[in-house]
Amino acid sequence: MTLMGTLVTGAIVCYLAGALAALLGNDRWGRILGAWGAASGAAISLSLGMVALASGSVFSAVFDFPSLTGFALRIDGLSAPFLILTGLVGAASSVYGAGYSAAYTGVYSLRKLGALFNLLLLTLTLQVMADNALTFLLLWEAMSLVAYLLVLTEHREPATVRAANWYLAITHVGFAALLAMFFLLSAGDLSTAFDTLRANAPVPTQRNAIFILALLGFSAKAGLIPLHVWLPMAHPVAPSHVSALLSGVVIKMGVYGFCRIVLDLMSGGPAWWGGLALALGVASALFGVLYALMEHDLKRLLAYHSVENIGIIFIGIGAGLMFQSYGLMSLAALGFVAALYHTINHACFKGLLFLGAGSVLHATHTRNMEEMGGLIKKMPRTALMFLIGAASISALPPLNGFASEWLIFQTLLGGSHIPEPAVALMIPIAVALLALSGGLAMACFVKAFGITFLAIARSPAAEKAHEAPLSMQAGMGILGLACIGLGLTPFFVVPVLGRALAGLDRLAWETTVFSLTLPLNTPATFGSMSSPLLAAGLLILLGLIPLALWVIGANRRTRVGDTWGCGRIAQTPRMQYTATAFAEPLRRVFAELYRPTKDLSIDFHPESKYFVQSIEYQSEIHPWFEKLLYQPLIGIFHRIADRVRWIQAGWLGLYLTYMLVGLIALLVLAWWTP
Repeated sequence: MTLMGTLVTGAIVCYLAGALAALLGNDRWGRILGAWGAASGAAISLSLGMVALASGSVFSAVFDFPSLTGFALRIDGLSAPFLILTGLVGAASSVYGAGYSAAYTGVYSLRKLGALFNLLLLTLTLQVMADNALTFLLLWEAMSLVAYLLVLTEHREPATVRAANWYLAITHVGFAALLAMFFLLSAGDLSTAFDTLRANAPVPTQRNAIFILALLGFSAKAGLIPLHVWLPMAHPVAPSHVSALLSGVVIKMGVYGFCRIVLDLMSGGPAWWGGLALALGVASALFGVLYALMEHDLKRLLAYHSVENIGIIFIGIGAGLMFQSYGLMSLAALGFVAALYHTINHACFKGLLFLGAGSVLHATHTRNMEEMGGLIKKMPRTALMFLIGAASISALPPLNGFASEWLIFQTLLGGSHIPEPAVALMIPIAVALLALSGGLAMACFVKAFGITFLAIARSPAAEKAHEAPLSMQAGMGILGLACIGLGLTPFFVVPVLGRALAGLDRLAWETTVFSLTLPLNTPATFGSMSSPLLAAGLLILLGLIPLALWVIGANRRTRVGDTWGCGRIAQTPRMQYTATAFAEPLRRVFAELYRPTKDLSIDFHPESKYFVQSIEYQSEIHPWFEKLLYQPLIGIFHRIADRVRWIQAGWLGLYLTYMLVGLIALLVLAWWTP
């Protein structure tokens, strides 16, 4: 057996052993052994992806079972990056979960949680290896159902059940689209290998239908607008290490599937494919960050930022498809590589942020930022890890979010090469809106970090907070180091990703050479950047500040004093900024988008209206996608269901009649079909 075959077998064995240990062990040992089984399998998945990228080799296997034939697996250059992010986030979440899940002891089933967590990692690992439609769809459905059961962990909470139901409904709408897409692509034979599908290109009309179905089906999993509504519902209610896996890996399967179908099996298409993907990406990036700004639930805020970053990834893919359609192969390659790079980076920093939010929830038992504050004193290591994640997602150099977003900007700046002015005009608009999204994301995480960790405690729970256990700190540390490492090494990561994509079959672009020197030079020659030099410059600048203070003879003794309180002596939590107050200016700027409901009530003194006893102000924002799109659709389905309820009469004879009529209709159809 080859090295890659051994690694695949080892990952499967570890995940199954972890699931079995979680089911058969007691709460403590089942939790620990299940976590280490998952961590071991994830580490092997990470190694498998790195070996595939380093060697450039392809591993293929076809398994035949008595009841299931044609279960085909294959690893290539597109599979490898997703194996790496699955392994990296899976390992960190598994180690973190060993300590975090102890809080569920005696409350919810630790056995089910541990077993399902291992099974989710197993299906994610195998998903990116699927080499025919049947294998892909079976693993897709298994992954979706396992994720649904994990979201339902805290099943006694009504919000949890509602979120899980929304997730299940939208993911099955996506599955129906994928099933129709594969039927068109494979001419009805779902066991056809992907190699055969590459060789037999469908006619243009079918290609357009396949693209639309692929965009619909994979957007449902990725959380692209308007199919994003399940993310801000499901991510907050799931256990935090599960939330990290959902946001870091599960939604990336939508990105993987879209790239597999559109870039690999169909090798691109007309310019409007890229334009549509680009437009949806821009809308997702902008709306995601705007709704995140208004959130006070820390995990819900992070979920909306997943929508934003999925949008950024699709901006890179959409731009690449547009450039590819016009024969601008170097720019196309840059767009696809930038999208893959940001996919890996987002998995790391968003996984880190969800783990950090889980540590805060573990310590304070609340997700409401208005009840936090001052946690940097109680949880300094968690605060440091969250700060790294916040700086990364805000695209601050020299961390990984900056590196990949810089590449996406460089890709978009190449839009001036598009020969059609009407199409080229889209690119500056996309650049402007992407820049706006980046600025708003930075403001949002100033709020998230400042309100959560700085100032003074806003509640007794925040005053009694404690640092997370060592296993949880270790899980965060893994992803924190990954954010730093991926940010400092784009000169290494980008060429590896470029070679991996260029090695796929039927990809119609030239092999693009990226500089391996410290400055990262893009093929479009619009700019160059060196993350190591940026980091060195920042360190030097930080070192010059104390040196300058020493030279001028500044007093270096620590002085302690109260913050000025406008004349008041005692400082109280009510005197500091709240999350609501921080976001209020932006709420006013984008009021036409938010359309908030407002309720102001003033209680005057009974003796005089000039003396106010109390003022109560309430404002709420309802996402208009749910209000304008989903609520009318749900109402239509309810009305249809009410009208056809008579069909379900409870009479067995009537049901048998339905079956007989259906059988006759099928026989007539078969007789008339040549």
